[in-house]
This record gives sequence, structure tokens and C-alpha cells, in this order.
Amino acid sequence: MSDGHDYCNHFPMARDLFVIRHAKSDWSFDVSDFDRPLNTRGFTDAPKIAERLKAYATKPELLVSSPAKRALTTAQLFASQLEIPIGAIQTDARIYEALPATLLKVIGEFDDRYHSVALFGHNPGLTLLINYLTDEQIYNLPPCGLVHIRFDSADNWASISGGLGSQLWFTYPKQEA
Repeated sequence: MSDGHDYCNHFPMARDLFVIRHAKSDWSFDVSDFDRPLNTRGFTDAPKIAERLKAYATKPELLVSSPAKRALTTAQLFASQLEIPIGAIQTDARIYEALPATLLKVIGEFDDRYHSVALFGHNPGLTLLINYLTDEQIYNLPPCGLVHIRFDSADNWASISGGLGSQLWFTYPKQEA
């Protein structure tokens, strides 16, 4: 029974960020970088990593993607596995070719009602972002690689900054599940 106090407003809740690089792309098409599709391996790897995420303790409530074809397709494949409506995926053009400063602006604007968000984008920006947020040094986030970062005392997304996150999970397609 509640005593009328809202304890959630007095104690910060953790924020969970899933940083996901797009799956393997197909270079055989004569299209712009922005319009490059996934290749066969990309279409296999994305559902495989999404299945791992589905079985994981924490799941994203919101998917935010670069609008580039390979990133958005990866997000759509994840949405399908996670049973999130494809139409609920948010896109942000700033993610395409973004470096950490721009990615931090995007993250800082996430709706605070979501405590767990998946960000789909590109390298080198995502690897640099992970290293900045966690003080970890991963060499390279591979195609369809996923890193879960938790911010234990973030009241809102705008408070996320360097060194405040803890890397809880790092998985990628060539790793055994």
C-alpha cells in the first residue's frame, strides 16, 4: 500500500544504453554510402544478435537509428525479434557519420520516460562513444556488435557524459553465445 510518496522521484533510476553498430553491409551495389544495403551475412547476424538481446535481462524500450539504409534495416530486424513495432523506431539524421559530441547531443535529447534505449549507428563514432562513456578501451565495435552501458545515477539522458557509464555486456556475431 502506498503512503502517497513517490520514491522514484527521490532516487535516481539507472539508464541503460545499448550501442549497436549496423550489421555487415553489401559493397557490390553501385549506390551511395547512405543507401548501401545489408549483405547476406548482415541479414543473418542481426536476428542472431537480436535473439541474444531478447534473452538478456535488460531490453530496450526504444530504438533510435541512423536513417542510413544499413543501420535502419538492422534496427528493423532487431525490432522484429524484440516484438517492437517497426513504426516505433525513431530515426535521427545526426547519427549518420557522427562523432561522439554529436552522438551525445542525440542521447541527451532522448525522452526521459524511457530508461532503456538502443542506438543504431556507424563506426568510428560508436566505438569512440563507447570508449568515452565507459573509460573502457575497445579497439573496434564490429558489424552488428552490441555494447550495453549502464548509467547508475543518471536522473535524465541529458546528464550522460564521459566516464559515467559501466560496460555490462559486449557481444558480436563471431563470438560464441
